[in-house]
Amino acid sequence: MLRAVINGQSSMKEELLGEIHKLDKKVDAGFKSVDLRFDKMDKRIDKLGLQIANLEDDTPTIGEFDELAQEVDKIQNKLALE
Repeated sequence: MLRAVINGQSSMKEELLGEIHKLDKKVDAGFKSVDLRFDKMDKRIDKLGLQIANLEDDTPTIGEFDELAQEVDKIQNKLALE
């Protein structure tokens, strides 16, 4: 009788360990999937950051913009006088 109880407990323990192993695999797969998504997002963010930095480099400074406005005013005055 004692042997039957011990065998029953052993089989329950093996089943439980098997289920835990399956669950562990599912969790690992989920984390790998999330890691891949983060890697893709990191690459995308890096790309966007580089594009923004390049756009920022191409924009005129305030001083350059003011000089351009003065040049436009001069040209408009010349054309108005002609």
